[in-house]
Amino acid sequence: MSEIILMSDARVAAVPVRENGEPLVDVRDHLLVDDRKHEDSRGAEVHLRQGVLDRLLRAQALLPDGLRLLFVEGYRPPALQRHYFEKYAGALRVAHPDWSADRIHTAASRYVSPPGIAPHSAGAAVDLTLADADGRELDLGTAMNADPEESDGACYTAAANITEQARANRALLSGALTAAGLVNYPTEWWHWSYGDRYWALETGAPAALYGVKELTAP
Repeated sequence: MSEIILMSDARVAAVPVRENGEPLVDVRDHLLVDDRKHEDSRGAEVHLRQGVLDRLLRAQALLPDGLRLLFVEGYRPPALQRHYFEKYAGALRVAHPDWSADRIHTAASRYVSPPGIAPHSAGAAVDLTLADADGRELDLGTAMNADPEESDGACYTAAANITEQARANRALLSGALTAAGLVNYPTEWWHWSYGDRYWALETGAPAALYGVKELTAP
């Protein structure tokens, strides 16, 4: 298995941002949207940068007949990102009181990005899965947002402890999204991004296209 670079890695934070000013756009007229995150984000989650949405539509066109992307969460306000990160880090501190602050920070970043560099807060990342023609979610091995502890690591994209069908479904999702230019965060099979610092590091781009952004009211 190739090296997994975590969001907490200094190489991610070192990537410069050359904000291109693309707007955050509502995806609901373009993709099948699940509302499971609506209560937390109050509607912000259905937004993405235009360039990310364009690439998701390309990916969807590459899927086999009868399958489509099921969009769950895109943009995440910085304050909510901070809340998620601190909540998970706090749970790790309780579970591992002997761990150092650095170890907690690194472990937390397997599952929630540190707030200052979070792709979701730049409108650059999307959490999504696959659905059939009737909108039924396919089996991809774990529930979306299952953390490494509760899933015994099965949330990792290349995890071995999932069924052959789940592995095949992950391969379909990965193949389409990769071909459209997105990159995966390998500790979360559902998390894909374009234009953020992590994407730039993984693809060798000289800079990120999108920085952390506040969503302004229409």
